[in-house]
Amino acid sequence: PHRTELYEDAPSTCWPIIYSPDYNITFMGLEKLHPFDAGKWGKVISFLKEEKLIADDLIVQAREATDEDLLVVHTRRYLNKLKWSFVVATITEIPPVAFLPNFVVQRKVLKPLRTQTGGTIMAGKLAVDRGWAINVGGGFHHCSSDKGGGFCAYADITLAIKFLFERVQGVSKATIIDLDAHQGNGHERDFMDDHRVYIMDAYNRYIYPGDGFAKRAIKRKVELEWGTEDTEYLQKVHTHVEGALNELKPDIIVYNAGTDILDGDPLGGLAISPQGIVKRDEVVFKAARSRRIPILMVTSGGYQKRTARIIADSILNLHNLGLIDKELATSGAENPKVEQMIRDSAKDLTNLS
Repeated sequence: PHRTELYEDAPSTCWPIIYSPDYNITFMGLEKLHPFDAGKWGKVISFLKEEKLIADDLIVQAREATDEDLLVVHTRRYLNKLKWSFVVATITEIPPVAFLPNFVVQRKVLKPLRTQTGGTIMAGKLAVDRGWAINVGGGFHHCSSDKGGGFCAYADITLAIKFLFERVQGVSKATIIDLDAHQGNGHERDFMDDHRVYIMDAYNRYIYPGDGFAKRAIKRKVELEWGTEDTEYLQKVHTHVEGALNELKPDIIVYNAGTDILDGDPLGGLAISPQGIVKRDEVVFKAARSRRIPILMVTSGGYQKRTARIIADSILNLHNLGLIDKELATSGAENPKVEQMIRDSAKDLTNLS
């Protein structure tokens, strides 16, 4: 496989939380034409800093995915299409983008999305090394190898999994737990006939993308009604996450933690409270950590003004419960390298005495 900067080791002093200021999309107020907060990623980081969980030098800096990285999944033909501003306008659903010169679109729209994609790929390796990783961006689950849509221009979930399969020994099975309000038709199309990937997807059955073909790739389909509330939702998530992981124990879980299930989301049509979202993430992390399966979380959809605070609160909650931890050794010995380190240091101690 080609050399990539994305798999260089991150400093062990860092939390496996990946972010870059380049994630945020800001230009001339155009972002206001889409029903989302295009700076939500930076706001999540600000809240975590305020709460003293992290500092700039303690998070892993995301790097932009190169064309060579993207070609691990995407067709050259698809990447060339993104050189047309009107194509990007269609994918991101920001119509005025069609009238901007493509170099502006590359710098202001696609570079942030490529950097978030690089972040997801980096988070895959970090999750395997540390037991968990959170990319504060990413989760572009409507994009597949040759087609974007629904604000998703690059298939970061597919890429992260393919990178792990190709480059990390011992990773040969993956489970995607997709809890964004929308069906994750991008990774579903990419892994349609790939038996190494188990997909669980819970979504509002009546909204975009309604991709019947892609649904054939879902091993556990949880189709939700309009206005589904906390109690029913959390019960279903719990049952099906446990069921999925009991059916097949993967080497990595990719958790697409969309917050567009939030009550009042203009696109999601579900009615989950902020506390319900925090609880949902807890359920998924508990299931992964108790089985010692590395988990990679991406933040995906959900762009109301209060979304960033909820994501930050969820990360703080996971930390308070000890489900995520900065130290490798305390993250449980789900990691053979850690177990080896512990054994070695025990040996050294015996030899000393």
